[in-house]
Amino acid sequence: MTAKNYWLAFGIGVTAGAAIALLYAPQTGVKTRKQLRKRAEDAGDYLEDAGNYLKAQAERLSEETQKAIKRTKGQVEYAVDKAGDAVNSAVKSAQSLV
Repeated sequence: MTAKNYWLAFGIGVTAGAAIALLYAPQTGVKTRKQLRKRAEDAGDYLEDAGNYLKAQAERLSEETQKAIKRTKGQVEYAVDKAGDAVNSAVKSAQSLV
């Protein structure tokens, strides 16, 4: 069975199952629709809250990353300066030997 056929069969099964469940539901259609609408609104609110949380976490992580980059840049510059000083000192020592 190809992936396309699998998903087609899956979709048909889900649709048929949902239709049968609604037909045999122990409550009225009006009540079921209200309940579905309420759950859809709740799901929308949940997704919006989750999106806001993820956005805030991404912003916080971005700020922390920028701070880490600045610290690392400073450390690298310090190491390069020290290495340059060591090379200059070695060159001067070598020149004095020659």
